Amino acid sequence: MWSGASGSPMRVTVEFYRTRPEDDARALLARVTRDAENLADAIDQALALTTTLSMPQKPDAVAIIEPGGTTIFEGLVPLRPD
Repeated sequence: MWSGASGSPMRVTVEFYRTRPEDDARALLARVTRDAENLADAIDQALALTTTLSMPQKPDAVAIIEPGGTTIFEGLVPLRPD
């Protein structure tokens, strides 16, 4: 459930990872905070940032975390098929 105040965006943390499927390892590449109107908006922002944010490697997974620390979304890049 989206827990931003009624009608206001929620500040979320977006984490970008490289993953290694054979042993479930993941390396954190970057962490940013953004204001998002809803989860779909947060996912759209995360997807856009995978190509525009300067990172040491191209991420293959993201996590979106609410202010309380709960992960509300995890997904592989691309997050949505075109």
